[in-house]
Amino acid sequence: MKRFWQKESLGWTGVIVMMLLLDRVFEIGHTVDDLVNKTIEYLQPNPVSRAMSKVRGQNKGGTKPQQPVGFLGEVMLKNGRELGEDSTFAMAMVEMGESLRQLSEVKGAFDLNVRQNFLDPLDHLKNKDLKEINHHRKKLQGRRLDFDYKKKKQAKAGGSTIPEEEIQFAEEKFHESQELAENGMRNLLESDVEQVLQLQALAEAQLEYHKQSAEVLESLLSTLNERVEEAGSRPKSERKPRSTFNSYSTKRDSSDGDDTDAYPSTVDYNAPVPVTATKERCKALYDFEAENEGELGFQEGDIISIVSKIDENWIDGELNGHTGYFPANYIVRGNYLTGLIMVGGSVTYSVAVCTLSSCG
Repeated sequence: MKRFWQKESLGWTGVIVMMLLLDRVFEIGHTVDDLVNKTIEYLQPNPVSRAMSKVRGQNKGGTKPQQPVGFLGEVMLKNGRELGEDSTFAMAMVEMGESLRQLSEVKGAFDLNVRQNFLDPLDHLKNKDLKEINHHRKKLQGRRLDFDYKKKKQAKAGGSTIPEEEIQFAEEKFHESQELAENGMRNLLESDVEQVLQLQALAEAQLEYHKQSAEVLESLLSTLNERVEEAGSRPKSERKPRSTFNSYSTKRDSSDGDDTDAYPSTVDYNAPVPVTATKERCKALYDFEAENEGELGFQEGDIISIVSKIDENWIDGELNGHTGYFPANYIVRGNYLTGLIMVGGSVTYSVAVCTLSSCG
């Protein structure tokens, strides 16, 4: 820090006092800068969000920017409503989306509270009080130089060049600026109560924010618990297997009157051959890439043979000679049967969907 105080103008006591005051003021100014910058980062951790907020002029309060938790809430609301009210999962997602939107509003109110009661007073301290002190300091420096110059010139010229009144006026202006600068610095250093109150306002805003957030989350958890109980108490539908075998029997007339079960003497080759069921099959709703050993990968639309059901979430299946397990929510289960159809004397493979059931 550049020292412009001199013993000739202030005396040793004045020089020491002004130096101590200036050091303290510069420390406070540096502290205020750090507090403002770090508080803004705390409110908006995302640098892009901070930049957009600055461009839109939202750092001063006013319009509350959308919070990231609010975007997540909107996604849950949208998808939950699209799934429909008949799904417990969909309704739970709607309720959670609404709670996240409430959390976004709570966070927005918290940001606005901190800006008004903590950041704005710091900005006032930085842009008004410290700026005013710096102005008086520079003015004092100029008047000190003017006063010292005139005193030295008078001493060299034997008192005849510069009138005594002019030197006295310069001295009065210098002491006036000295008093203004010193008073401003002392007032700043004695404003501890106001600065502590600002910290208290920040702590109160944080407490209120976390209390409101906790209330929203507690209510959400209670609702989700009810949804879990509701889903668990629903009776599961029983799947009744349907026979896919068709028996054909014909009676052949004989001259002796005996009836014997046999195939018809005349075969219609254009009629479809009965479909023969093998294993239960399912249809892939999405692509699944096998990343771990033992998993079975497939593409959307593939028809997979079900070997066994491992649990509520995983199924063991077979596709194209490969076996493995895959997630149950990637397929829809049903009697997808591969059969033979005789068309125009030729055999054609086909896949027919007989019945559909839920993944569970």
